[in-house]
Amino acid sequence: MARIVITGASKGIGYGLAEEFLKQGHSVAIAARREQGVADAVKALQLLVQGGQQVCGKTCDVTVQEQVRALWEHAAKVLGSVDIWINNAGLARTSWSIADVPQSEVEAMLSINMLGTINGCRVAAAGMQAQGGPGKIFNILGGGSDGEYFPGMGIYGTTKRGLDYFSNALVKELKNTPILVGKIRPGMIITDAVVREAKQDPQGFARSRKMMNNLVDRIETVAPFLVEEMLKFEKSGEKIAWLNGGKIGWRMLKSRFKQRPDQFADFGL
Repeated sequence: MARIVITGASKGIGYGLAEEFLKQGHSVAIAARREQGVADAVKALQLLVQGGQQVCGKTCDVTVQEQVRALWEHAAKVLGSVDIWINNAGLARTSWSIADVPQSEVEAMLSINMLGTINGCRVAAAGMQAQGGPGKIFNILGGGSDGEYFPGMGIYGTTKRGLDYFSNALVKELKNTPILVGKIRPGMIITDAVVREAKQDPQGFARSRKMMNNLVDRIETVAPFLVEEMLKFEKSGEKIAWLNGGKIGWRMLKSRFKQRPDQFADFGL
């Protein structure tokens, strides 16, 4: 049984991963900034607990290192130890060009996406080394991490590109330890954040809807794949990608002959 910590997991892909780990028989500690969100998520996740599994949660602002340390200590105490740490907490604001993004949103993306992940990696690496055993740290990347450009994602993509470099550097610095570092690209998943962005910029969403419909997936489709890949992960520095080049090419080719059912209708879009 593995013991997993997931940040930003009161909803979205983080919550979906927590559900899947529990379904596969593992223990999970989740974290998010809002106390009620954490409480509600833990209550729902507890319905999946069987046997000796544990599930717990703690509020945590990942931009504050002391709170991240407190999360580690809480998880290690309740679960017994931490085997896998997933830096999932992130923020995407994709409705503006670089020049038009409000300064507060720029600072929020930089601090949550980059500083939050750096804090998580530093705390988890130190904790795993202190445990004296093997461990895995995964950083959730996203659009822009490979250097590709998407309209409206100039700032967000920059943070993810930076995290790719940071993850590579961490791999090298931990090469003489039993800690593995992995990078995850979950693809284009329909979450509350995606729906919010679409509603904020309906014209932009309308322009990209047809293309996105061919590429998006639901959390319940992607989470099992990601969990299985993380559990069997053995080579530090490798990337776990759901929506790889081959899959993108096949879906776009297939769309020429058969229209994929509307993936957004169930979300009020």
